[in-house]
Amino acid sequence: MDTLKSIALFLVAAVAEIGGAWLVWQGVREQRGLVWIGAGVIALGIYGFVATLHPDANFGRILAAYGGVFVAGSLAWGMVLDGFKPDRFDVVGALICLVGVAVIMYSPRAG
Repeated sequence: MDTLKSIALFLVAAVAEIGGAWLVWQGVREQRGLVWIGAGVIALGIYGFVATLHPDANFGRILAAYGGVFVAGSLAWGMVLDGFKPDRFDVVGALICLVGVAVIMYSPRAG
């Protein structure tokens, strides 16, 4: 159950952080305005709170593992919302990151 909760929280965190950064990007780089920027800042704040809900109590572990989720999620976000076409190196790199997430978060530990 903790593993499923952890994965769900990583997905929610990815939507909040990547979505927030994308909204700020759209507001600034695509000149969509302050409403987009403000929505992005709020989403980024939500991301900060989502990490605190994780079943694992180790901040460093959560954020390190989330980095791998962020890499893969950012590529997926770009594909869906910006028409980005990852090459094989993007895909391999994202898969390596996700393997790293699994090792960091879900390896058996003593004690």
